[in-house]
Amino acid sequence: MAKLPITNTIRALRFEHGEMTQQQLAEIVGVTRQTIAAIEAARYSPSLEVAFKIAIVFGQPLEKIFQYNR
Repeated sequence: MAKLPITNTIRALRFEHGEMTQQQLAEIVGVTRQTIAAIEAARYSPSLEVAFKIAIVFGQPLEKIFQYNR
């Protein structure tokens, strides 16, 4: 599967926040660990709701977490 034009800094942010696991983030956001793994690997674009939830968890604006690469 090809990578999407949307990249992110979720992996780095998880480690900056006490080495949070994908599972922990998934439970907070309300998705599966596999979904977080796919988002981190740029194989899946999150819904806007999930993107905002992730931003809230890390206390960052969306554009600090997700980047659109044309």
